[in-house]
Amino acid sequence: MIGQTVGELLEEQVTLDVEGIDRMYLNLYQPRLQTGAGVAAFFKGHRGAKVASTALMGPMSHAFIRSIHAFARREGIEIVPFAKGERKDEIAKRRLQPFAAAEGVVFIGKAQEKFASFRVTKKLGAHSGKPFPWLSRGTVLCNHYYFYLLDEDFGPLFIKFSSYFPSTARVCLNGHEYAKRQWALRGDRLRGLGQQGALLRRPAAPAADPR
Repeated sequence: MIGQTVGELLEEQVTLDVEGIDRMYLNLYQPRLQTGAGVAAFFKGHRGAKVASTALMGPMSHAFIRSIHAFARREGIEIVPFAKGERKDEIAKRRLQPFAAAEGVVFIGKAQEKFASFRVTKKLGAHSGKPFPWLSRGTVLCNHYYFYLLDEDFGPLFIKFSSYFPSTARVCLNGHEYAKRQWALRGDRLRGLGQQGALLRRPAAPAADPR
């Protein structure tokens, strides 16, 4: 008898096969604040500053952090520091288990990570030879805040915010968790589709109605 793999043994038993992406990341940022010229225009044109300087970034970043902490206090949400090397997904799973609400913010994680911001350097004028300040890309170490959420349609996900200017965000959706959530919400309907003979991956006669 020729040996068979587990996949081959299960092949004829599959009545519904759901495929989905593993992780999907959505990066959110303001395009005009990704260049030194754009940042200078923001502070001088929008904020009314006489000189564009990195000293103007600190107050904005601190105000953003204060708003995060104020939100956490108001809603009774714990801010959890992530230690270096800790597996964030494992912490999220443990904290998700006792979460009783249908959806909402489970907790907010905080971790220090590198972030691409701006710093002031000096350049020399081509004609005058005099130095002048110039905003250029630089790496800073700052806190990032992970908002771990439970969504009724998507299941567990997180939104990550960098706390330093220009603050960006990243949304992480888990395709497998989304599929499980849809099965839990619409399981009866999906099981019905499988029982009607719409067998994915099993050879079958063409259906009368392709839908």
